[in-house]
Amino acid sequence: MTTIRQRRVGKGTEAAEDQPSEEKNVKPDGKILSDDTGGKLWNILSVTIGGIVAISLGLLTSVYVATLHENDLWFSNIKEVEREISFRTECGLYYSYYKEMIQAASIQQGLHGLVYDNKTESVRTINILERMNVYQEVFLSILYRILPIQQYLEPVYFYIYTLFGLQAVYVIALYVTSWLLSGTWLSGLLAACWYITNRIDTTRVEFTIPLRENWALPFFAVQIAAITYLLRTHLQPVQERLTLMVVFIATFLFSLTWQFNQFMMLIQALALFILDCFDMLPTVKVMWLYIIQISGLLLVCVLQFFNSMILGSLLLSFNASVLIARTIQKNLKKGGLVNRLGKLILHVLLVLCLTLLINKFIKKILNLESDEHIFKFLKAKFGFGATRDFDANLYLCEEAFGLLPLNTFSRLSDTLLFYVYLFVLFLMTVAAIIVAFWNLSGSNQVQFMEKMEECTITLKPDAAYNLIHTVLFGCLALSTMRMKYLWTSHMCVFASFGLCSTEIWKLTLRCIHLYTSRRVHVIKYSIPIITLLYISYKFWPGIMDELSELREFYDPDTVELMNWIKSNTPNTAVFAGSMQLLAGVKLCTGRTLTNHPHYEDKNLRERTKQIYQIYAKRSPEDVYRILRSFGTDYVILEDSICYERRHSRGCRLRDLLDIANGHIMDGLGENEPDLKPSLYPRFCEEIKKNLPSYTVHFTRVFQNKTFHVYKLAKHK
Repeated sequence: MTTIRQRRVGKGTEAAEDQPSEEKNVKPDGKILSDDTGGKLWNILSVTIGGIVAISLGLLTSVYVATLHENDLWFSNIKEVEREISFRTECGLYYSYYKEMIQAASIQQGLHGLVYDNKTESVRTINILERMNVYQEVFLSILYRILPIQQYLEPVYFYIYTLFGLQAVYVIALYVTSWLLSGTWLSGLLAACWYITNRIDTTRVEFTIPLRENWALPFFAVQIAAITYLLRTHLQPVQERLTLMVVFIATFLFSLTWQFNQFMMLIQALALFILDCFDMLPTVKVMWLYIIQISGLLLVCVLQFFNSMILGSLLLSFNASVLIARTIQKNLKKGGLVNRLGKLILHVLLVLCLTLLINKFIKKILNLESDEHIFKFLKAKFGFGATRDFDANLYLCEEAFGLLPLNTFSRLSDTLLFYVYLFVLFLMTVAAIIVAFWNLSGSNQVQFMEKMEECTITLKPDAAYNLIHTVLFGCLALSTMRMKYLWTSHMCVFASFGLCSTEIWKLTLRCIHLYTSRRVHVIKYSIPIITLLYISYKFWPGIMDELSELREFYDPDTVELMNWIKSNTPNTAVFAGSMQLLAGVKLCTGRTLTNHPHYEDKNLRERTKQIYQIYAKRSPEDVYRILRSFGTDYVILEDSICYERRHSRGCRLRDLLDIANGHIMDGLGENEPDLKPSLYPRFCEEIKKNLPSYTVHFTRVFQNKTFHVYKLAKHK
């Protein structure tokens, strides 16, 4: 079990292009510039300072997380095997392909090894580039080989520094998005500071470096910034084309680097669909964004050797359905309130039916079942019937896939982020509801427009998109804790935008009859500055203490296991065990695996369930037969799984296996009435007694406090 122990030491602002005329060419001190030349010079100076601040904050964030990683593990001082073990679970699996490419005799041989891989899944040859999103590892390994840096930088440092460097891109993208929305780089500064001070809830890059989301989320943030700029009014055609190109590149890179990209972009497509239905976004731009999503995903599909999971994604079916429905219903946005509502309901039903039909047709043609475990999990999670499905329960019992813990909100409130976010969200939501009603009613009454003038100002297309984006991803985060990083980072953007927004403060002051232009101007700068001072005062000492705390990596049992495997087993040996541990076995020793943590394949899921019978109540003959069917030479048993206490009864791995096998669970508590007692004791416990029925098939060859390794007999 991996642990960490204590180390033993040997102001300015720029005018937005569509800000109200009364705010143009105004300095933070309230003085109006004498002429257009002065205003332009001030804007250039402000943009320059804002850009320098953005880049500086991005680089500081990279250095900050890199330092935390070094201080936590003493990464520069530990052995190579310890560094590799620190890439836990699926992180180790992904990094192993980077290592494989680096160690290959040539780039061509390395690529051939990935396309025709027979070490990741025993007795099977699979295409890693088709099954997994590892093009980033391929690209980095090629870059490392061709650059003259081998003498100065180890491969592992080139890899982790690239990931930490992407954090700079991430923070800069968040900064720019907030700046674009509010019209002042002070908003971007506040967003970046909130991102850093809420690091526990905004990123986990320092301890899960190779995780796919750490590659993908910076590109997703760039895409959101580009969409925010695209949705501004009065863009020149050249600006639109360049922005669309940036959106496409960011969408493509996001899709290429994360297997769950399709689900995130489906939520994004839903946001665009909702806003388009209520006439809050330009339809032409929305259609372009749909097309970009489709084309980016299809390009990734080609690069992944026509991965069937991509072709059968709901995103492609939904976007195609929307484009077809819009072609059929050309007069969707004409008529009165009742007429528009009727057309809208019909449009939604048409899109929904087309999506389901197209998706079902594609999955039927391709015989696609790769993502069925996700839908089983969602069905069980949201109460559409209990399930005994092993894969679904495996997800349901993991804390990361549970509801967002309430203590998350207390941490976010400590930095004032959550309070500000709720304030801005409430005002923007009220404005959105009013504007949506006004758009649907098509009212031309001057009096009504005058009453709603402040609401329409606060809900420009870019702000409307970010509002729906944060609401939908907020719902995702609340339902699934692992997805909170998509929401909390955007929460920083949204809250900082609202706190620095002219429209938000104008609306607020008008509601309490205190509005003046100068008062708005003073508040929109003074409140963010006070907030920044508060954050600095409260959290700067803690950050300094965190950076000064020195620890070191400590996992002697796993290190001993990996060293034993490398020294005492043949290179062709096949190992069975838990998914998480086997990823480390592949990375540290290069041995062949029976199963691994990349779970997006039906055959692998069925194989993993069979391998996990080593923790179930099965006979030694059954377990031996199962393991040998996958070519297993050695099986690794972990006490932390066999005697697990981390989960409650019903969620321990052995309980999930018992339920799936129809057996009564161990311990006090209720069992479903149709479960029966097993005829056999639990394999992982009974094998340690060295009974003849077990020793005829299994011989213990290694043991420490955590792991037990057994060699399988090779009967004829």
